[in-house]
Amino acid sequence: MNWYNKLNKYFPAEEMKSKEHMDTLLSEKGNIYRKDEGPNHVMMYAEFSDFVFIDYIWVSSKTRGQGIGHTLIEKMKKKNKPILLEVEPIDYDDSDTEKRLRFYNREGFIHAQSIGFKARSLVTGEPFALEILYWSPNKNETEKDIFKQVQMMYETIHSYKAKEIYGKPEQKVEEVLTFDEQRSVDLMEEKES
Repeated sequence: MNWYNKLNKYFPAEEMKSKEHMDTLLSEKGNIYRKDEGPNHVMMYAEFSDFVFIDYIWVSSKTRGQGIGHTLIEKMKKKNKPILLEVEPIDYDDSDTEKRLRFYNREGFIHAQSIGFKARSLVTGEPFALEILYWSPNKNETEKDIFKQVQMMYETIHSYKAKEIYGKPEQKVEEVLTFDEQRSVDLMEEKES
């Protein structure tokens, strides 16, 4: 089974980019958008000058629990830049959503509580929400800093050539991403106390 089929079988349809979109990113944005593939994993990520965005991680169900996911995350942490990723909100009818969140918590990722992500799938047209998680080597990173990086990622990766590929205009970044300034201030005050 090829790398795209592995991702497509695992991730919800509304979260998946089309094969054409991912191939276009790999060929035209190959300086930042990359694929790390092995027999038991696929990781799609974008490395920007000051952060990394993990688009998809898939680990074979046969090898889960053997440290492959941890090794992939460690490889990204060695780049010494903030790492961003999106996860589905916990769905208690789907135990994988809870397992994923626990995994990222163990890896030191923080839930960005002041950043909202609500979009319409370019593939299915269905609305969906995602949670933003981040890890940073710099403990002074604020959610406002992370928000700016998420905006750049959305415009550079998710929206790239969306109209040409899907035949419908992409949503503008301000329609998809929100930032709760007051929540961010409250979080900073909590951190300082």
